[in-house]
This record gives sequence, C-alpha cells and structure tokens, in this order.
Amino acid sequence: MLETKRLILRKWEESDAENLYKYASNRLVGPAAGWPPHTSVENSREIIKNVLSSPETYAIVDKRTNTAIGSIGIKIGKYSNLGIPDTEGEIGYWLGVDFWGQGLVPEAVTRIIEHGFCELKLNTIWCGYYEGNEKSKRVQEKTGFRYSHTIKDMECPLINEFKTVHISKITQEEWKKA
Repeated sequence: MLETKRLILRKWEESDAENLYKYASNRLVGPAAGWPPHTSVENSREIIKNVLSSPETYAIVDKRTNTAIGSIGIKIGKYSNLGIPDTEGEIGYWLGVDFWGQGLVPEAVTRIIEHGFCELKLNTIWCGYYEGNEKSKRVQEKTGFRYSHTIKDMECPLINEFKTVHISKITQEEWKKA
C-alpha cells in the first residue's frame, strides 16, 4: 500500500467491482486509455481478477470515502508495451470523471514515481498518452516527464483501433534533481 495526502494506492479487491464499474463504464474514460468501457459489475469483477491483479497495479482510493475512484500501475520491463529493459518501468493511470481537475492523478503519479525509483530501483520511468488526451499530457508535464518520441499507428487491440501515442520519460537522475 502506498499513501499520499488525499489518496491510498492499494491492491484491487473484488469488493471494488461496483465502484470500478461506476467509473470505468463512462465512455470518456476507457477509450482515452485504450480499453473499452466496462459493461457490467460482473465485467468489472473479471477485470479485477484478470487485469488489475497484476503486480504493481493499484486502486486509487479516496481517503475521505475509502472508495476506489481510478487505477494506477507501473509495468516493469517485458510487461510494458514499450519493449524496455527490466531496469525500467511504464506508468499507466485513469481516474473517474467525477474526480477530474482536482490534481489527484498528479498526486498519485508522483507517489508511483517515488516508489519506482526508491523501492523498485528503476533507472527510467516511461509514460505515454494518446493523441488528443490533453489531460494525460498535462499530468506528465506536471510530474517531471519530458517528451521522448511519438509512435504512430500503435495498435490498441482492446478497442480495435490504431492510435498515435506520445511517449515521455523521467530518469532517476532527473527525478533526484527536481
């Protein structure tokens, strides 16, 4: 479990399925992150079991209500979509629409970066956003990532689309200086 001022980042639990469905069924959330909206509480429960139970994947939990409102994780090495070595990780995140604009994702990303460099001993952390997702781009700028490169026509098999993705990174040395 990881903690910030307003959030707890903890493992997903099957009991989170209703909240997951509440936020992940919104069409503004999933497709912007490369996955389809959830279709039922049972669909969300299966995603908790089969996807969100991955190592280093966390529910973003609002401390005030103790409810899951989003997700964040770091995929290390071969588990990333970027073909990176085991000394590097890739952060991914999403947040329920009701909580946008409150600075919660930058707060969670900052804590995951610290975890990645201090506990996981990573050298570099990567993060990407699909073209047009200005909110995600802004999160990366706020948390110290710098643009690295663009991948055109990256396959998003879960939504049967190809998208342009902009990739940013931060090294451990850059993070220490900031």
